[in-house]
Amino acid sequence: MSLVLATVICSTRPGRIGPTVASWFQAQATAHGGFDAKLIDLAEVGLPLYDEAHHPRMKKYEHDHTKRWSAIVDGADAFVFVTPEYNFTMPPALLNAVTYLYSEWGYKPAGFVSYGGVSGGLRSVQTAKTLLTTLKMMPIPEQVVIPMVAGQVKDGAFAANEQQDVSAKTMLDELARWAGALKPLRG
Repeated sequence: MSLVLATVICSTRPGRIGPTVASWFQAQATAHGGFDAKLIDLAEVGLPLYDEAHHPRMKKYEHDHTKRWSAIVDGADAFVFVTPEYNFTMPPALLNAVTYLYSEWGYKPAGFVSYGGVSGGLRSVQTAKTLLTTLKMMPIPEQVVIPMVAGQVKDGAFAANEQQDVSAKTMLDELARWAGALKPLRG
């Protein structure tokens, strides 16, 4: 059984560091071997502010951007959200992307790679976890936290420390367990 992991870059602002951190994590996910790892950039997905006329539960999508996003999310068995913290909460692009859909998220585990200043994006993750549980997702406790992220970017690449590498492997192991266990519920 091949499991698909979607690693989602959640910041869309110019000058963001998310793609740099996500590239490191994508390499970790690929090397792990438990998933077919796919990297998704919300800036490239390009969802406008929620614009569907019908409630997402009905899956009566009118716009091509929503249909494409639905196919991406529906095709994944697990998610890792690579996210900064904006004003003590998740980035608006993440909230918007999650809000577009409903049933496509259900019974799938989610992990987080959070980054930022001294808090390492932890408050962002806490608010996102609350949102995800309302969609029947399982946010797992294991995560990667990157405080003072700018100090770990060298020549345009993220240089993880040993604890972050270990945390990534631990989270990927747990995501694989949860994804395998939850997959039959989506049947």
